[in-house]
Formats: sequence, structure tokens, C-alpha cells
Amino acid sequence: MSAFAPLAHRPFRLLLSARLVSGLGSAVAPIAVAFAVLDLTGSSLDLGVVLAARTVPTLLLLLFGGIIADRLPRHRVLVVAGVVSVASQGLAATMLLTHTATVTTLALIEAVNGAAGAFTMPALEGLFAQVVPAELRRGANALFSLGGSGVRIGGAALGGIVVAAVGSGWAIAFDAATFGAAAVLFAALRIPAGDRISGGTMLADLREGWTEFASRQWLWVVVLGFGALNMVTAGAWNTLGPTIADGSFGRGWWGLLLAADTAGMLIGTAAMMRFDPARPMRAGIIGTITTAPLLALLGLVPNPPTLLVCSVLAGVGMGVFSVVWQTALQQHVPEDKLSRVFSYDMLGSFIAMPVGQLGAGFLATRFGAAEVVVGGGVVCLLATLGMLASPSVRGLGRGVPEPAVAAS
Repeated sequence: MSAFAPLAHRPFRLLLSARLVSGLGSAVAPIAVAFAVLDLTGSSLDLGVVLAARTVPTLLLLLFGGIIADRLPRHRVLVVAGVVSVASQGLAATMLLTHTATVTTLALIEAVNGAAGAFTMPALEGLFAQVVPAELRRGANALFSLGGSGVRIGGAALGGIVVAAVGSGWAIAFDAATFGAAAVLFAALRIPAGDRISGGTMLADLREGWTEFASRQWLWVVVLGFGALNMVTAGAWNTLGPTIADGSFGRGWWGLLLAADTAGMLIGTAAMMRFDPARPMRAGIIGTITTAPLLALLGLVPNPPTLLVCSVLAGVGMGVFSVVWQTALQQHVPEDKLSRVFSYDMLGSFIAMPVGQLGAGFLATRFGAAEVVVGGGVVCLLATLGMLASPSVRGLGRGVPEPAVAAS
């Protein structure tokens, strides 16, 4: 079967197009926000506050977002969330361009954007399983990740260039426009009604989702491991990385590093269109080991060419894992419960990110940014080895949706 067979399905083409458009803007936005805050105050702690302001509402609303995505038509949830994101990012761009932005206003606006993301992520995950036939999902996941990686390469490089040339305000305005275009594409989807939650309370829905999540050991072990990985990435890479770049190799190079990481993801996801390991989760987790040396080198030897190579390798590993993880969820979790399970996945994976975002800036003032980044690399290595130590992770194969076992 051709790796491009999923493109024969119009709903998948629309979903992929929306993903690519919004992904381009989302690749530009983090660079723009980071340097907007640094231009205002020059403080990595303030940057951590703004980043955490986006993450916290996402975490608080994720479970609710999963319930809504399992109750309502998912493409309509995505349209509403997209409109909210257009408004929030449009306001941020306006304030930056008129020189009226402050750290407080940017934090509040990012909080609104983060709240919209809490509905976007579970709805998108569940919608993917609706529009792609089961036998095509591995290839479709690879195409989804491949396309996303491609636009992130361009977006990261574009973000660095635009911010350096005309400032963060125009970069965030571009992000707002891409959210609007994606909302139009989501609105064009015509999805047949699938299984939906009927009756019951939201608390019962949460319990059912928790049972599905907690009964699969491989799932919660990886989520715990990625909680640690994402905490370190949010703090050491996303918060302290721009600070180190500003004081050494410059903003343009930082954009290229992010693009190199995404180029690696492109390679990794392309490989997964051909590579179908019998124990896919083991292969995916092994790939994440590459994050540790990237952080160590950023802290010890911030040499741009060396970091570019390491960024590519780290991206390859994450690209392989991304396809493996999305396919595993779709193969092992029933479609009508997928958004709620994905919400628990996201909550567990992201819950420590504000700790990393706020803690990195605080620790950097005490011990130095380079030392904190190197320590983060050690934590990443330990988290990866911890996931591989679980037989449920190493032994997970291909499969079909598993019945949940009541969690004790």
C-alpha cells in the first residue's frame, strides 16, 4: 500500500492542510514571544512567567477539553478554538506594534491562547482517528508528522528572520492569520456522526477516561517519563536557550537551531513511512535519548555548527517517537474515548512544564544558565532510561483497541 494512500481521503486532506497552516504560525510564535519579552525586560524569569501563563490554563482545562471533544463534533470545537486564538494573538500583535505591551498583558493574552489550546489538542487527536481508516493510520500519522515538521522548519527559520528584521509584533500577527486560515479549513470538514458520550455526568466521563488511561501501564509510564522530559525542555531549552543565544551566538542562529531540530523530525517521520518495527514503542523511546547530548552541548559548548548537528539528531529521535506514540494511542484506545485519554496524556506530559519554565529562570539566577541546562540533560537521560526499564513499554507491539481494565 502506498505511503500516500491517506491523501485519497478528502477529510484527511483538509485536516492535514489545517495542521500545516496553523503549524507554520505556531513555529513562528514561540520565537516571537521569547524575544518580545527579552526586548521588554531582558529577564529570563519574566520569559518563564509568560510561558507558564500559557501552559497553566492549558493544563487546568485539558480534561474538560477532552470531555467536550468526545461530546461535540470535534471539527466545530476546533473552529471555535481557532477563532479565540485569532483574537488573542491578534491583540498581542497589536500591542507589540503600538508599543503598549507589557509582561503582564502578554502573560494574560498567552493565558487565553493556552486555554484555547486545551480544546484544540484533544479534539484534533480524536478527529484524526475519525477521518483516517484504521489500516492507513501509521502512514497517515507519518504524513501528518512529516508535514508538520516541514512547516516547522520553515516557521522556525522564518520566525528568527522576521523577529530580527521587523520585530516580534509582525511575527505574532502572522501567527494570528494562520489560526484564522486553519479555522476556515476545519469548518469545511463534513464528518459523519460517530460514537459520542450520551447522558451521564462530566465526573462519570472523567472516571471512564481515567479507567481507560490507568489500565494501560505502557501509557502512563511513558506519560510520566515525558512529564520529566517536557519539564526540562520547557525550562532548559525554551526558556534558557534564547537567553544563552542572546548572550553568545545570536537570535538568527537560534531560529536555525529550532529549524534544524524540526528538520530532524522530518527525517525521523519520513523514516517511519517505511520502518514498521515489531516493538515500535521501544524504538520510539530509544530515539528520545538524543535530547540529552543536545542540552549538554548547549550548556558546555554553545558552538552553533555543533549544535545544529545535535539538533538534527534530537529531532530524528522525536520524529520517530511522535509517529509511534500517535499510532499506539489510535491502535490501543477506543475511538469514542480517545479525546479523554489524550487529555490525560497531555495533562501528565505537560503538568510539570510550568515548574520548568519558572524554575529554570530562578535556578539560572542562582547557579547560571549553562549549569542548569547541563543538569537538564542529565534528567532527560535518566527519564528515558526509566521508561525503557518498563517491560510494558519495551514489549508493546502493534495492536487493536484493548478493553479497559478497571483501575484500582
